[in-house]
Parts: sequence; C-alpha cells; structure tokens
Amino acid sequence: MGSRRSAWIWALAGLAGLAGAVFLHVWVPAAGPESSICFTRRFLGIPCPGCGMTRAFAHLAKGDWAAALAAHPLSPVLAAEFLLIWIAWGRAALRGLPLPRPAWLERAVIAHLAVLCALWLGRLSTGSLPW
Repeated sequence: MGSRRSAWIWALAGLAGLAGAVFLHVWVPAAGPESSICFTRRFLGIPCPGCGMTRAFAHLAKGDWAAALAAHPLSPVLAAEFLLIWIAWGRAALRGLPLPRPAWLERAVIAHLAVLCALWLGRLSTGSLPW
C-alpha cells in the first residue's frame, strides 16, 4: 500500500512539474526589482542568491539556453538535478523501495549551497546580477 501511495505522489509531482514548465513556457516574468517575486529583493532591495532563477527556468522552458544562463548560470544544472531526482524517486516508488539516500548527499547539498553563494557574491560584487 505504501509503495502505491508513493507512486501516486511521484506521478502528481511529475504532473505539477509539467504544469509548471508549461506555465513558464507561456509566461516569462518581467525583469526589474519592482516585478520580482523574491522577498529579499522586493522588500530589502538586495538580490538573493537565487534571484533570476524563475526567469531562467522560464527561458529553459522555452528552450532559450543563452537567456537562461544570463538570468542565472546555475539554472540548467539545477533543472537537470531536479529531473534526475524525480527519475530516481519514480524508480524507487514503482519498485516499492525507499528513496535512496547516498552517504554523499549531505556533502553535495552543502557544496551546492557554497557554489550558489560564491556565484551570488561574485555577481553582486561585479554588478552582473540581472535586474
């Protein structure tokens, strides 16, 4: 019973992701701090490490890789990781197994956050964050 529920949740997550991709394909958020959905940017006036990611995913949904990389250089990597995690989750769910949690996962998450913050600091110091 648990594996069947997990498979349904996995399928619903896939449908939600597909709906999000279709939505982003149709809509690209406008650039600028006044149109931002980011709390940090909108209310504190400071772009956060993920600023530009929504626009980057919208550009990826349209197949515009150059614009996606300009909006946020880590967006293709993050999109590929989301897809791979979803595939691994589905494989485990359909086989009735728990989602694998490798020993290196925690270190990988910390490394990702470090890269994201380093990129953010570099873009912030050079003024290359997209507005």
